[in-house]
Amino acid sequence: MKIKKGDLISDLALPSIDGKNFKIQEHKGKKIFLTFYRFAACPFCNLRINEIIKRYDELGKNFLVVAVFDSPLDNLIKHAKKHDAPFPILADENYKYYEKYGLERSFLKFLRAVIFKFPTLIKASMKGFIPIVFKGYVNTLPSDIMINSNGIVEDVYYAKTDTGDHLPFSKIKSFSVKD
Repeated sequence: MKIKKGDLISDLALPSIDGKNFKIQEHKGKKIFLTFYRFAACPFCNLRINEIIKRYDELGKNFLVVAVFDSPLDNLIKHAKKHDAPFPILADENYKYYEKYGLERSFLKFLRAVIFKFPTLIKASMKGFIPIVFKGYVNTLPSDIMINSNGIVEDVYYAKTDTGDHLPFSKIKSFSVKD
């Protein structure tokens, strides 16, 4: 079932690359940007994580980014540790929350990204984000969910065009600093 504005997100619990178990309910009182990616070696996903890290200081103080990957934890650690992210990066190896929150997969939209976002793939590979190992689905469409400090979804975006489609950073920033 797809998430909609007004839904309560209170039960997400997954292992993190830092060795801890992340539980979303332990972060009530903070705004959360919950973002779902594809497999751990995905060049689009790693480029997006890199962008968020570089601009993290622009986000509000009472704000938490939570990144979820469709990947086994050991594989995610290999690919995500190099980011040294100031936020949790989680492994949903069994695709539990992807299914629960209605994320879709599309081979056509995967091909569309490879063809029309080829310059982005080149940029990602120049930064070292080269997908050698595919552990997870390559055709998962990402999703971005903005959750207010009461755990209520204020906005949700399911990728429409391709496997690299996310909310613009400016929208995340606006949400993070809004009262």
